[in-house]
Amino acid sequence: MKPLRALAARLADGSLTSRQLVEQCLAAIEDPAGEGSRAFLRVEADRARAIADGYDTIRAGGAVLPPFAGLPVAIKDLADVAGEVTTAGSTVLADRAPAVADAPVVARLRAAGFIIMGRTNMTEFAYSGLGLNAHHDTPRSPWNREVGHIPGGSSSGTAVAVADGMAPVGLGTDTGGSCRIPAAFCGIVGFKPTARRIPLDGVVPLSFSLDSIGPLGRSVDCCAIVDDVFAGGSGLVDERAIPVDRLRLGALSDLVLDDMDDTVADSYHRALSALSAAGATVIDAPFPELDDLPHINRQGGLATAEAYAWHRELLASRGDEYDQRVRTRIEPGRDMSAAHYIEVLQHRRRLIAAAAERSVGLDAFVLPTVAILPPTVGGFDDGDRDHYSKQNLLCLRNTSVGNFLDGCAISVPASAPGEPPVGLMLMGGPMADHRLLAAARTVAGLVGR
Repeated sequence: MKPLRALAARLADGSLTSRQLVEQCLAAIEDPAGEGSRAFLRVEADRARAIADGYDTIRAGGAVLPPFAGLPVAIKDLADVAGEVTTAGSTVLADRAPAVADAPVVARLRAAGFIIMGRTNMTEFAYSGLGLNAHHDTPRSPWNREVGHIPGGSSSGTAVAVADGMAPVGLGTDTGGSCRIPAAFCGIVGFKPTARRIPLDGVVPLSFSLDSIGPLGRSVDCCAIVDDVFAGGSGLVDERAIPVDRLRLGALSDLVLDDMDDTVADSYHRALSALSAAGATVIDAPFPELDDLPHINRQGGLATAEAYAWHRELLASRGDEYDQRVRTRIEPGRDMSAAHYIEVLQHRRRLIAAAAERSVGLDAFVLPTVAILPPTVGGFDDGDRDHYSKQNLLCLRNTSVGNFLDGCAISVPASAPGEPPVGLMLMGGPMADHRLLAAARTVAGLVGR
C-alpha cells in the first residue's frame, strides 16, 4: 500500500475513492491466507464503508475536506473508542463498560478524517516486547511467514496490519519499545514521540512515567503526519529532510551492541557505511552511563512499580485469568520499596542530563533497534520462563533507552527486500521530535536498499 501523502493525492484527483481504499483494506483483513483474524480483535467493516461513502459524496460535491480525510487507520486495543470496550488485549477487561468517549488521540484522528478500520491485537496489557498473546493468538511477522516469527510487541497487531496493507497507518503505544520493536520485526517504520507531546487520557496505562503514543506506518512521512494529528495538528507537516552532508549521527556502542545477532550486526554496519559513503558524519558516541541501566532496573524499574499500582486489585481478584507470563512481570512491583522507586527516578534524571551533554553537536544517536531477529512463535510454546524472559529483555533493551531518557526515537528498515527484518534506530532528546523526523527522512532514503 502506498504512503499517506500519495493516497491523499489520489483521493484528491479522483483516481481513487475512499470506499475503494477501505475495500482494499477489508480484503487484506479478510484474506483467509493472511493474518487479519490474528491482527484484528474487532473489525468495523460496515461503519468504515459508510464513513468512506460519506467522504466520497462530500468530495464529489466539491466541498473542502481535511487533507487526509477518507484514509483508513488501525487502532491498538489500548485506546478508548466511544461505544466499545477497551480490553487491552486481555479477557480480564471484557466485561467492563464501553467507553463513553473517544480517547483524545482517537478523537483527533476522526477530526482529521481518518476512518477507523477496527481494534488491533496486542500483548496483554502492553507488557512485553515480543508480541505474544495467549488469549487471542499471535499475529505473525511478514518475514518467513510459513515458519511463523513473532511480530514484536506490544503493538503487534497494528504493525502486522500496516505491513500487510490492512491499513496504511496505525495507532500504537510505546513504553519500552512497543512501536519500534514491531516496526523493526515487520519491516515498517515506528515512531516514539516525546511522551508529553501527546495526551494519554483514555488509554489503558502501563507506566505513567514511560508511556507514549506513537504511529506505525509505511514511511517516515506517514509517521510524521499521524504524529502531528496526535499532537493536535492537521497532518500538514514539513517534508524537508536534513541534507546528508549536514547530518551528524553518534553511533552508540555501550550496552546496545551486546549479544547482537550476526545478521543484525551486518545490516547495522552496512547501514552506517552507506550513510558515511553518502556524506553523513557518523562518529563514535561514548555513553558509558548506559551500562548502568541493568543495575538501575534490576527490580523491574518504573514500569513494574507503576503497572502493579494499576493492576493490584485486578490481580487479587482475577490474577489466574492473566497470561501468567505477564502476571509474573507485574507482580514484583508489589515488593518494590518507595526508597528504591525514588532511587530509579534519581538515576533517570542523571542519565537524562548525561544524554543532553553527550548529544551536543549531534542530530541523533544511531543504534540497532533490536539486537536479535524475530524468534519463532513456536519457540515459546514450551512455557520456558527463562527463555521468554531472556528474549523479551533482548527485544526491549535498546528501545527502552529512549523511554528512560524521556526522548524521542524512530525505527526505519535497515534490511534489503528479501532479507531478514532489521531496524535502524535514531534517538533524539526530549522535544527534539521534528529534528529527529527530518534526520530520519534522510536516513531512510539511504539504508535498507
